[in-house]
Amino acid sequence: MIQLGFDNDLYIKKQTEHIKERIAQWGGKLYLEFGGKLFDDYHAARVLPGFDPNGKIRLLYEMREQTEIIFTISAGDIEKTKVRADLGISYDMEVLRLIDDISAMGISINSVVITQYTGQPAADAFSHKLTTRGVKNYIHRPIKGYPTDIEYICSDEGYGANPYIATTKPLVVVTAPGPGSGKLATCLSQVYHEIRHGHVAGYAKFETFPIWNLPLKHPVNLAYEAATADLADVNMIDPFHLEAYGQTTVNYNRDIEAFPIVKTILSRIMGDENVYQSPTDMGVNMAGYAVCNDDNVRHAAEQEIICRYFKAMCDAKQGKGTQDAVDKIKRIMQELKLSTTDRCVVEPALKRGEETGVAAAAIELPDGQIVTGKASNLMSASSSCVLNAIKRLARIDDDLMLLTPIFLEPILNLKINVLGSRSSVLKVDDVLAALAVSAATNTMTERAMQELPKLRDCEMHSTCMLHSGDEGTLRKLGLRLTCSPEFPSKDLFF
Repeated sequence: MIQLGFDNDLYIKKQTEHIKERIAQWGGKLYLEFGGKLFDDYHAARVLPGFDPNGKIRLLYEMREQTEIIFTISAGDIEKTKVRADLGISYDMEVLRLIDDISAMGISINSVVITQYTGQPAADAFSHKLTTRGVKNYIHRPIKGYPTDIEYICSDEGYGANPYIATTKPLVVVTAPGPGSGKLATCLSQVYHEIRHGHVAGYAKFETFPIWNLPLKHPVNLAYEAATADLADVNMIDPFHLEAYGQTTVNYNRDIEAFPIVKTILSRIMGDENVYQSPTDMGVNMAGYAVCNDDNVRHAAEQEIICRYFKAMCDAKQGKGTQDAVDKIKRIMQELKLSTTDRCVVEPALKRGEETGVAAAAIELPDGQIVTGKASNLMSASSSCVLNAIKRLARIDDDLMLLTPIFLEPILNLKINVLGSRSSVLKVDDVLAALAVSAATNTMTERAMQELPKLRDCEMHSTCMLHSGDEGTLRKLGLRLTCSPEFPSKDLFF
């Protein structure tokens, strides 16, 4: 059972008020750089139990009459078909998905800016696609000497060479499908153009992590380091804020390193040497004020760090990540005196695996009970574990079979004889499909099916890495999955 530690309504209220203050501070026009995810911010939801994963878009929805959105995407990322790991879709497709979802909510989409354009054919194709679908889009080319040649950047040949994007709302949110997409440069370019056009406009950054008014070594801030271990981000005391105000606040290395340049550019554009005194000043982040139970938040963040450690180990094992990221998270765990067995489902899964000599999995149910499952010739360990979990929730005797051969044999026939699969093992989606069909005529199966929603937010561990299909289905069920860094078989095509 999740123990709440964060007041989401209070957070939305305070964050909204702070954004409105910033809009007023800059004469009624604010370019707000939005990092992180607009939808499905499950990292925040995990480390701040009670945080709404869609809280950011909910905030913008409440301010929709005052808000329009500009998306940025790097031409290089389009060309390389860069993929969002959590969704498995390319950055350009993610932009289209976000436009659809946000437009459906009645929030205004202004345009898409393709940044760092140097003639990439894939970027041209994406621009054409946007144009044919009625989406305004603009090209930003690299600026010579960026970001150090301030004179050139703040000139007609620098920001002035970028097209001016006309906006009509007081709040312009600049967001992107991922990091390195050119959000900051687009914001600063627009502020430059607004002032050239005789308008007053300001810049700020919507922040969530690290939380500036929590201690540097608070597990929530350390969980952010763990989540960005592959980027080599490091949380730091903001030296500029400390010097200006005598107040200790937390920021991260990239923002601190970039601040002198950003401040100089803003000061040059706006003609004000005192625009901001620190990167903390630039941020709009009220999350720390909404923590209502620090113990619960600390525990949740510690669990997230352990999960990140397992993910980093699996990524390194598959060649998708580095050992440096693994080592960094390990150091964080040592600092907090955490071990992998502090995750409650790890030991039961490993024990079942040792007892049976095959792959195993464990799920913690909402009432704290832990059920396990093992691999067989018929089912994967994950499939077995999910079945055992819903049987336990539905209070169905372990000896009773939820699925009979009459439902499983057609699926096996389809997999092997029609689709040509070499494996006869039923994956999680196979089992769920069989359950759905069986439930039409079997009341016991129907009862078990009704328990599936209760698996959302339950913890799960597998003693081996899963195929993408199984992993995706488990995440759709809402299970918080970790895997030991072991391959499920000797097959090379994994």
